[in-house]
Amino acid sequence: MERNLPNALTVSRVLVTPLVCVLIMLSTPTANWLALAAYLYACVTDFLDGYLARSRHQQSHFGRMLDPIADKLLVASILLILVAVDRLHGLNLIPAAVILWREILVSGLREYLAELRVSVPVTQLAKWKTTLQLIAIGFLVVGDVLPLTNGFTATHVGIIGLWLAAALTVFTGYDYLRASFRHLVGNSSRPPAPAANVDQPRQV
Repeated sequence: MERNLPNALTVSRVLVTPLVCVLIMLSTPTANWLALAAYLYACVTDFLDGYLARSRHQQSHFGRMLDPIADKLLVASILLILVAVDRLHGLNLIPAAVILWREILVSGLREYLAELRVSVPVTQLAKWKTTLQLIAIGFLVVGDVLPLTNGFTATHVGIIGLWLAAALTVFTGYDYLRASFRHLVGNSSRPPAPAANVDQPRQV
């Protein structure tokens, strides 16, 4: 069990995602705080599973496959639920849509480039985008039960953060597309080149 701890953490992040969504839909102060606690658990395990896999040399193909899926399930599910409970509406649907579009675009590009055995490294700006996005969603999860000052609540902070994350999302998405473009328009008859930056598989 200890040997598979990184994979177990990744699986637990997938399982906790519907719990966060259900708690948000209950829309009670207690449920909002519990949703935040479950969401923070998911964020912490997102860091821990990768760190433990590298530090313990426990990387695996299963972990490399499931980890990005778990991340996208968490973000996409919560954004959709926030729209359903009307915590995101009107113009504030735009940053949520931009983030979802980017996730779909990058997923498609990664799948295509994987067939060519090409890996595009994650930039530092993309990491900052992900961090800001997760923080913004956390504020939106707890919502109006966390008042700050002068009628300003966690929801307002989350919306501002989501717009900033969406702006970075557009930039990093374009940057990723530009880095991938030469492979998209390359000669398809050429044999795939070995990846320039491929992680070692987790040991299982």
